[in-house]
Amino acid sequence: MAVMCKVLEVSRSGYYAWRHRPPSASTERRQQLVTAIRTVHAKSHENYGSPRVHRKLIAQALTCSKNTVAKLMRHHQVRSRMRRRFRVRTTDANHDYKIPENELNRQFRQEEPNRVWAADITYIPTQEGWLYLAAIMDLYSRRIVGWATADHLRCELALEALEMAVSQRAPGKQLLHHSDRGVQYACDDYQALLARHGMRSSMSRTANCYDNAAMESFFGTLKTELVYHHNYVTRAQARQSLFEYIEVFYNRERLHSSLGYQSPLSFEQAARPRTTATEMRVEGARGRGDSSPPKNNPIVRRSRSDNQ
Repeated sequence: MAVMCKVLEVSRSGYYAWRHRPPSASTERRQQLVTAIRTVHAKSHENYGSPRVHRKLIAQALTCSKNTVAKLMRHHQVRSRMRRRFRVRTTDANHDYKIPENELNRQFRQEEPNRVWAADITYIPTQEGWLYLAAIMDLYSRRIVGWATADHLRCELALEALEMAVSQRAPGKQLLHHSDRGVQYACDDYQALLARHGMRSSMSRTANCYDNAAMESFFGTLKTELVYHHNYVTRAQARQSLFEYIEVFYNRERLHSSLGYQSPLSFEQAARPRTTATEMRVEGARGRGDSSPPKNNPIVRRSRSDNQ
């Protein structure tokens, strides 16, 4: 000890005073901030990067800068999960059904709910084989309003997702429904269901994923934040995982940069303050995880007061 203090030109009394000195206020604050960062990051299933972690901390009344959060996350190796894999083809546009015009024309920002829905289908790998997911998004809030899973790509998969969306949202007439040119959306049964509910159909141009970019973005987020980090043994296991991600995390908790770092549910409720007591009870129960997905449509049986 004497040699070390001599080499460093530090007195022994000064060294021992440093050893027993309590942490400074700034050090304690950094430690508290790191703990809060780890908590937010863990609750996001390790998906949030520094911008969303910072927004969440601000919402919790913790004063901190974006650069400080980013620096602490780098120093403590707190990172968002990123991973890419190959793409399976789920769009079969080789059919003779009529193709509607692209009315949406990439107008992904909407000012009112239930004016434009976007739909698409993707795949989830399991040890039993592919599980296909059909989903429908309200472009106003980016909320997934309908979804369904199956071990096939027949029209019934897309129909089930649409029926769930209609049951949950009870939209008015003239809603614009946008999708790719897949046979599931162009077939007579699907178009008839759209017409029965007064919806207009819009479809992307041939082989142009940018015309349905909102859904492509959602599926990319879903796989980056969830699917690529799991090795599902069964389709049932994958479906339960999708339910928890979509209904508990994505719609209710995940901060969306396009919504000013709000969740889809928070964004809708902020724009519609007079939420009914019935809906609040239903949302609260589902947010606590009191419900689980039934055999066919998850949580389709909720009150039709949603969006009325």
